[in-house]
Amino acid sequence: MTEGLRERKKRQTRQRISQVAVGLFVERGFEHVTIAEVAAAAEVSANTVYNYFQVKEDLVLPPDEAFPQRLADIVRHRPPGESAARAVLTHLRDEVHRRDRRLGLTEGFGRVFEMMRAAPTLTARLEDLGRQMTDALAAVLAEETGAAPDDPAPRVVAWQLGCFHSMVFAEIGRRTAAGERPDAIAAAVLDLLDSIEELLGERVLAYATR
Repeated sequence: MTEGLRERKKRQTRQRISQVAVGLFVERGFEHVTIAEVAAAAEVSANTVYNYFQVKEDLVLPPDEAFPQRLADIVRHRPPGESAARAVLTHLRDEVHRRDRRLGLTEGFGRVFEMMRAAPTLTARLEDLGRQMTDALAAVLAEETGAAPDDPAPRVVAWQLGCFHSMVFAEIGRRTAAGERPDAIAAAVLDLLDSIEELLGERVLAYATR
């Protein structure tokens, strides 16, 4: 559907607030900037900021981009004949090839990454997000395969897929912090995904084939 004028203005306001906030956080540190200061810099009221972002951490990790159902949704929407593991691998490769901003494969992300790494509440939120993603994926795998409640297979496979998903982001962060350029990081991540696929084993690679 075509985006209406009101929706476009709301999206633009939301993007502007987030961009201003991240700029302030990078410059001064996440914990040293208040919502009131973000609002003043974005030329909106504090209430407007809260209308778009329920908590301060949402300004950096918006729920529509950093959400617990990410891996589960990738698996749910895989095409016929594809397994859960291959669906996640294919999706990650596609994101790397198109330099998806959610992966941090953009110029200037290094400073944003350092800011996030220095903020305990942001790192804790990322860790909790990883756990939620794995739990949600395990539930989808159990439902699709008809696994018994005491069958550990869905949880084991979900844990492995969640681990290599986290590993990709950790690799991007490590190389970003080291000053590598996005193109070089992307090439390294694609090599990493190839290695992961080779080492996963056929049972995991074939698990939950649709």
